Amino acid sequence: MLWKSPAFTLVALVTLMLGIGANVVVFGVLNAVLLHPLDVSDPQNLYQLRLKPWTSFKLLTTSYPAFEDLRRRNTTFSGMAGFDGFAQATLRSGNTVKSVTGYAVTGNYFDLLGVQPEVGRFIHEADGQGPNSAPYVVLSDNLWRSAFNADPGVVGTTVLLDKDPYTVIGVAPAHFHGTEQFVWPDYWIPFVNWGQQFLQSRTSITVTVLGRLKPGVTPPQAAENLSAIAAQLAKEYPQTETGMPLRLVRPGLYADDGDVIRGFLYSVTGLALLVLVAACANLANLFAARAADRSWELALRVALGASRWRLVRQIMTESMVVSLLGGTAGLLIARLLLGVMNRWDSPYGHLAVNADARVYFVALTLTLISALFFGIVPALQAWQSSPLQAMKIGPVDAMPLRRFSPRDLLLGAQIAICMLLVTASLVAVRGMVRMLHAPLGFHPQGVMLAEMDLSLARPGGDVPLEKKKAMIEAVRNIPGVVAAGTVNRVPFTGGLRGVPVFEPGTTEFTLNNSVLAPYVFTISPGYLEAAGTRLLDGRDFSWQETTQTPYVAIVNETFARKIWGDTPAIGQRFIVRGHLTEVVGVVEDGKYHNMQESPQPVAYLSLAQNDQSYIIFVARSQRAQSEMAAALERTLSGLEPNAQIKVQSWSEALGGLNALFPARAATVALGVMGLLATMLAVTGIFGMAAYNVSRRMKELGIRVALGARTKHVMSAAVGRPIVLLGLGSLVGLLLGVFASRLLEHIVYQANPRDPVVICGAVLTMALLGIAASAIPALRAIAVDPSKLLREE
Repeated sequence: MLWKSPAFTLVALVTLMLGIGANVVVFGVLNAVLLHPLDVSDPQNLYQLRLKPWTSFKLLTTSYPAFEDLRRRNTTFSGMAGFDGFAQATLRSGNTVKSVTGYAVTGNYFDLLGVQPEVGRFIHEADGQGPNSAPYVVLSDNLWRSAFNADPGVVGTTVLLDKDPYTVIGVAPAHFHGTEQFVWPDYWIPFVNWGQQFLQSRTSITVTVLGRLKPGVTPPQAAENLSAIAAQLAKEYPQTETGMPLRLVRPGLYADDGDVIRGFLYSVTGLALLVLVAACANLANLFAARAADRSWELALRVALGASRWRLVRQIMTESMVVSLLGGTAGLLIARLLLGVMNRWDSPYGHLAVNADARVYFVALTLTLISALFFGIVPALQAWQSSPLQAMKIGPVDAMPLRRFSPRDLLLGAQIAICMLLVTASLVAVRGMVRMLHAPLGFHPQGVMLAEMDLSLARPGGDVPLEKKKAMIEAVRNIPGVVAAGTVNRVPFTGGLRGVPVFEPGTTEFTLNNSVLAPYVFTISPGYLEAAGTRLLDGRDFSWQETTQTPYVAIVNETFARKIWGDTPAIGQRFIVRGHLTEVVGVVEDGKYHNMQESPQPVAYLSLAQNDQSYIIFVARSQRAQSEMAAALERTLSGLEPNAQIKVQSWSEALGGLNALFPARAATVALGVMGLLATMLAVTGIFGMAAYNVSRRMKELGIRVALGARTKHVMSAAVGRPIVLLGLGSLVGLLLGVFASRLLEHIVYQANPRDPVVICGAVLTMALLGIAASAIPALRAIAVDPSKLLREE
């Protein structure tokens, strides 16, 4: 029977393909991120240490000496290892020159994780016998294949990471990439090769700590043990250790950001299921209408001896066939999309997404449930129909005019879901717009960034201040440049941690005596103008300020307010990094770590008084990006030919970071679901209106013949779908308002009560109703009574 209704079958298949395909894609991502275990030995017993307060993204926990103290003194862990995920370098081997990122790790890192090398061997505890004693590197499988053509002979050769030689001792297996789902390091090197200063410094807070619990030990017990050790360390090293309690979290999702990622994925999965429910409701309506058209045929079959169970079985079989075909098509589309996502590097990093057995099982389950969902309505309709009445008067419309039928309820539910998803889509768009217009404390439009590590450009890494000043002046003299300066780190690049500041007169510089722990940036004169950061009071830095003159700083509004309240900040003093520093300027607040953060205190220190080898040139210009990028790289390369330079626009840097990615992901995800829901709503409303008109053509013709007005004819033809549109939209709008907590997991500053969102959703549904009802309404108005009567 499906072959005899190709249009009906095609609509049903496409509807299911979209609904099931969307759910399989969402589940494929959720499966890869949340359900797929880390590729290490016994991942359920692996934990990561964090500070007890909730912190976002890659804020790290401890210094290397503190890590060693925790490892030696604890009584609850069978083993502890550490890593620093911020290692970056330029790899040189033969003719190969490549920018790479990797991990610095403790000697027992690979042993703790229980992985085996693909080629060669891994770094072990016995390799490190003191500072700079283990110049070894382990390559990732991807780097081994891309840079060395998968040559096993690379083991034993020497490569340069920046200016330091390392011997390749092994290659990690293809599936191994550490303990973060999104991060794929290119290499691993030992911590001990970072030198004596790093191994003894308690101010370099860069080590992320992993550990395995002893048998019978619970995470709370281990956290209590570690917190006691942290409190003891604070007494022994009050100048560097906070004594802040520690806790354990599962590794894999940037620690505490896992809460955000989980909330986002679960919420999107819930909305995707609503799309499938709407699709099934749409198909249930279509199948019910089709069953009503076949009521005479079904009644005749019952009269000839066919059982009602046989009719139900036929209808359910048709539903199952349609569902299996639609589900298969949706699965194929989903596999293609998951393959594309598997090759995509998101701003959070690369995610290995594959259609595994779990994904296929979910696709099959959704397919079978969908068939049962939309097949049960016409099956019940056939079971409860009266053959005698059907054979007397022909096909029956099982949709009484004076009360709501199950088909009405299905369409109403479908419209309510559509309204909810349209509201969610508009909330996401408003969140994106709000984020794009949120005050960042800088204006990235028209600004180019050029990153340079001057310590690698010269032997010893000593670059005099005058040289840096000359380079800034050269950038400022590039035609089209209106302002230029430097900064040691631009916002939203991670790795920020508060630096303690103290009141003047402080003699014991313990962390408990600090008055604030702001983010600290080192900038040159001219940076504020180049970045577009407003100077609210005071002045910019000057090149006249040196290490021989009083130290100065510029602070933001939050810094000034938290320390001095309403007292003017200009002329106030504080101690930072051992220097009594005077405030000479106050700038606007901004965003530094992520868009969701509360106002953070920030202090800017002068490049002229603080040596900085890694600097980022910031140039604001009116020229095209491509022209400016070439001119900037050419100018800096002319001054430092050996330096590695990375040039990009500030807007591109923001787009490639986690700053705007969550809002964009939410907008795309909810936008796609809103679009699918509107397509389903249009087909649902159109289907009911068209069916209503076709079933009542004779009645409409009589109304016209008796002189009924056009508005009455239209009301009789499409009034019911329009009423259902209004009621369903109202319910969906209320659901959207009450779903604000759900949307907060997905959208930046979600506000379903926003008048713009409400008006936009209402207008969208009104336009959908008009578009879906227009053709049936025009057909009803154009009815010819004389023609209908002649046919009758």
